[in-house]
Amino acid sequence: MRQEQKELHSNPHSNMQGNWLKTQTNAFRARLAHADALPQLAILGCISGFLTALIAIIFRLSFELPLGILLPDGSESFEQLPKYLHFLLPVIGAVVLGLIMHFTKPEHHSVSVGHVLERMQHHQAQLPAANGIMQFIGGAIALLSGHSVGREGPAVHLGATSSSLLGQQLKLPNNSLRTLTACGVAAAIAASFNTPLAGVIFAMEVVLMEYTITGFIPVILSAVTGGVMSRIVFGNEPAFAIPMIELGSLWELPYLVLCGLVIGLAASAMLLLFRFTKKFNDRPVFLRLLFAGLLCGSVAVLLPQIQGVGYDTVEQALLGEMGVTLLIMIVIAKIVVTTISIGLGVPGGIIGPNFVIGACLGGCLGIIGGLLNPDHSSSGFYAILGMGAMMGAVLNTPLAALIAVLELTFNPNILLPSMLVIVIANITCRMLTKQNGIFAIDRDLTSYSSPVFQMLSRSGVTSLMKNNFNHHSRYLPYKMAESLLENKPEWIVIEDTGESKFILKPADLALHLEQLKTNLTEENHTIDLREIPGERWRLFPIHSRATLQEAQLTLRQNNGRAVFISQPAAPLMTEVAGIITQQDIDNFYQ
Repeated sequence: MRQEQKELHSNPHSNMQGNWLKTQTNAFRARLAHADALPQLAILGCISGFLTALIAIIFRLSFELPLGILLPDGSESFEQLPKYLHFLLPVIGAVVLGLIMHFTKPEHHSVSVGHVLERMQHHQAQLPAANGIMQFIGGAIALLSGHSVGREGPAVHLGATSSSLLGQQLKLPNNSLRTLTACGVAAAIAASFNTPLAGVIFAMEVVLMEYTITGFIPVILSAVTGGVMSRIVFGNEPAFAIPMIELGSLWELPYLVLCGLVIGLAASAMLLLFRFTKKFNDRPVFLRLLFAGLLCGSVAVLLPQIQGVGYDTVEQALLGEMGVTLLIMIVIAKIVVTTISIGLGVPGGIIGPNFVIGACLGGCLGIIGGLLNPDHSSSGFYAILGMGAMMGAVLNTPLAALIAVLELTFNPNILLPSMLVIVIANITCRMLTKQNGIFAIDRDLTSYSSPVFQMLSRSGVTSLMKNNFNHHSRYLPYKMAESLLENKPEWIVIEDTGESKFILKPADLALHLEQLKTNLTEENHTIDLREIPGERWRLFPIHSRATLQEAQLTLRQNNGRAVFISQPAAPLMTEVAGIITQQDIDNFYQ
């Protein structure tokens, strides 16, 4: 102890620096509890983008580098492998994945975008590291072994997890974790496709489910940072080599409506199959993954184009290098294999396969249209439209799909036909076949998307708490009663060690004192604050990093009227830092 004091006295400057840093850090956290903490969130957005891009790059290299060595002509040339490897690779990958998941906890098996939404809705965007590790290892194995899954879903999960863990390590309020998670998602999409704006819209449309200035700016900064990092490593080229093409004639618009209808029906079939496959999730994970591996391997013997990320197949469809029969076969096979694989638990993504399916289906429709009308636009034009429409319909992200098409093509002439096809496909899915997006299957996102939920989730409890209160134990000596009211507190907190805390309105205590002045006979009278006439509410504890939505949920679960924000006071002890009533919350959003 004396040595510590000696060191403090010998280096007062260091001590002052430590105190200053602690003060600034606490002020930074306190400011983030407010919904309008834009400068602080902007800084965190840049850090999140850098961290996400770094992890996304490492993940991508983890399977592209080995595949670039093992495959004859680059990391996507599964078609050039012998037929027996087309079968064996997915089976071996499934067995390895099955063994890994068999010996890990079931709660760690939840991965991809659906897991992110689940944690956003029910766990205040606190994503566990274990699921992220499972996503990294499982996604890399699935892609290395040629399963019909994408790399974007794992990248999104990893980006969201890394950003969430950053916020958790810094002990930031939970409301800021939501924005940080969205930043990670945007940066991951930007790094995967070289489409930063599509990443921003996807994060706002799918993850946050709202558009606010405070949310937009940090997400944009994160996407830009992620996009720059990706370009440094992988170059400035987009994910696909897309020729400059445009709508040939306005007379094609009716055919575009028909294309949107067909793609919407294909998307609905995919969603229905996914819903059906999810019913088998109660079966042993090893058997599920083994079946997925056997299915993928068996189909790949005939159609090796379904294996891997499949961007080479997309480019072939864009360039019109495949016939109608082959395109239809790829569409059917890709829908069946990808949907069943992901539904059974293969830790891959759905965004990339949607692009493959959409490009092939669109290219097929373009070829058929060209046979009916020689002056028709090229099949590559329809392949691009199909990519956007399939993504928008399956994911229920029409705006993100539209922006993705625009960024991938660098061609504003594609906007009008894309808007038409994407909207028709979405209407077909949502209205005609009554199918929601794939992320909403087996999840009720109604409450999550409600304006009240979103508003309360944007702010932390410390931004609204009232700290104008006095506190005392249950038994109050009469002589001290008036001093308890001197500074006109808003509440009186009744707290005793090991007992529940209550709040009492000072006016009720004041009225009781007035009555005692006329009737009191002994000066040593003790007032029982738990028994005097008045309105008392029990206080329920809530963490200082909680959101107002968590406070609202705590009150509803306990049928309560008020919560107190707890903060550490001593080892194994907490004290009341502030109070929030149900009326305070109602006034906040009303």
